[in-house]
Amino acid sequence: MANGWTNKGKVNSLDSLFRGTALPTNYYIALVTDTPTADTNVLSDLTQIATGNGYTDGGYSLTKNSTDFDVLTETDGSDLALIQVKDVTWTASGGTIPASGDGALHAVLTDDNSTVNDREVWAYWSLSSARTVSDTQTLTLQNCELKLTEPS
Repeated sequence: MANGWTNKGKVNSLDSLFRGTALPTNYYIALVTDTPTADTNVLSDLTQIATGNGYTDGGYSLTKNSTDFDVLTETDGSDLALIQVKDVTWTASGGTIPASGDGALHAVLTDDNSTVNDREVWAYWSLSSARTVSDTQTLTLQNCELKLTEPS
């Protein structure tokens, strides 16, 4: 699954780490129909899938802990550090996910701003193709990783 940090996610991480700015209490994984880039700033820059039938506006809530961010790895041989999000599952109930419109093409990691459209997008993952889930079926994101590497 392809992934990337947004510039907003990079600056927020550095601001928190080196200037002590508060981090969000929670993060969210939202499903969107268009392609985020490094320049994506907030969720309203993208089109979130239609809510209902098991998908809630703003996405799936993640807590900052070792359960929701379940893998943390340092690999000296490849100058890599990564953190992985636990498997996240949505189950369609009463109809399809999304409830209408285009299927989910990407997942994005956002902060927890109370105004969903103002949530800052920190990172994103490609779902490879637009995903629609039939009633009673599930959509599961596995092995969503955020990587830090040394430039070549």
